[in-house]
Amino acid sequence: MSAEPALWRVPAFDAPPPPKPPSIQDLQRIEDAARKEGFEAGRREGFKAGEAEVRKLVAQIEGVVEAMARPLGRLDDDVHGALGQLAVRIAGALLGRAYDAEPELLAQLVRTAIDAAGPGQRDIELRLHPDDASVLEPWLPQWPDARVITDPQLARGDVRIHGDGVRIDARTEARLQAALAAVMNPAGGA
Repeated sequence: MSAEPALWRVPAFDAPPPPKPPSIQDLQRIEDAARKEGFEAGRREGFKAGEAEVRKLVAQIEGVVEAMARPLGRLDDDVHGALGQLAVRIAGALLGRAYDAEPELLAQLVRTAIDAAGPGQRDIELRLHPDDASVLEPWLPQWPDARVITDPQLARGDVRIHGDGVRIDARTEARLQAALAAVMNPAGGA
């Protein structure tokens, strides 16, 4: 028994024709669409990366600004202090001139300082600049318990009282510093 050889058969041609290749215009449209889609995807990714970078830069800038504000705040305090000291010096110079022009003002200051020492104080030491001591000679009899000691280290208009357990610093600078402190911090440090 011999087997019959298999014969090749021609395929049937009733199958649909192969697809028509795309035209150049179709290929151009496909390329444009792919390019547009790729561009949009890249743009979105770039935008996200850029946004993250901007947030990072903003945080750095905020840190720099904050760091710069701290020294500026200290500088502001230093400037206030320097201006206050300048005001004290100017006021001291003006007070010295006022005491020269009207020695009664200096006498009132001495009276206030002696009164602040308290009643009944005996043997009060009144320290004055030598020029102020000579100007105040007409008022000295009003203070019989006060012993005048001239102190050339004191400035004109400075008064210091030393008594039994009492020390009163009525130097011009000390009075002006106290006034400046009251002006700069009116609530007493609150």
